[in-house]
Amino acid sequence: MCKRLLLALCGTFLVLSSVVRAEVDPNYSVVLLTENFPPYNMAINGKNFAAEDNIDGIATDIVKEMFKRAGIKYTLSLRFPWDRIYKLALEKPGYGIFVTARLPEREKLFKWVGPIGPDDWVLLAKGDSPIQSLKSLADAKQYKVGAYKGDAIAATLAEQGLEPLTTLRDQENAKKLEKGQIDLWATGDPAGRYLAKQEGVSGLKTVLRFNQAELFLALNKDIPDEVVQKLQAALDKMRTEGFVDDILNSYL
Repeated sequence: MCKRLLLALCGTFLVLSSVVRAEVDPNYSVVLLTENFPPYNMAINGKNFAAEDNIDGIATDIVKEMFKRAGIKYTLSLRFPWDRIYKLALEKPGYGIFVTARLPEREKLFKWVGPIGPDDWVLLAKGDSPIQSLKSLADAKQYKVGAYKGDAIAATLAEQGLEPLTTLRDQENAKKLEKGQIDLWATGDPAGRYLAKQEGVSGLKTVLRFNQAELFLALNKDIPDEVVQKLQAALDKMRTEGFVDDILNSYL
């Protein structure tokens, strides 16, 4: 009898201990990094550095609400260039970066929360370009293709042997396309069209839609699983309530 009672008490203690361990330290804080990637994340003043409430966009609004609902503290800054902040999130404990594509080669590098929003990959041409619909990326090898340096799209093009001409700011490709410095622009949709509009470039046409991707919050592997789980649960509830769709529609 006593032995059974002791075993039961030990079992209860183990369960309670696991619950305690699953709780998030109330002082735990995540260092969030992002870039200018309209309409998902952008500095209100249009510059390449901003912090906290001076950053908005689809993903920013969603991520802020997600952390608020999960009860996880954070600091948020927008920096430049992407390569640098990606490296920080990859190497520094407690860091995270958004938004980025969840690719097979990145899967084990981070812990993931999402999806936050869609990001189709397209090749855009000027409206009056003689280039018509392409069947595959292989058809684009004969053209000068512009892309954003360090981006997953640029990496994919390179893997396919296209050798894209890259820029440090994706919106520069809209102007280069307009001036005839490149024939095609490999970018995300709707992000590319939003950027082009901001640069006063319109009438672009899609000649190839070559991938459909989802954008995520990527967290350093050191971040506790319980933090990741709370954030994912908050995002799932936001999506069920229609909050995510409302934010998407408010920007597009």
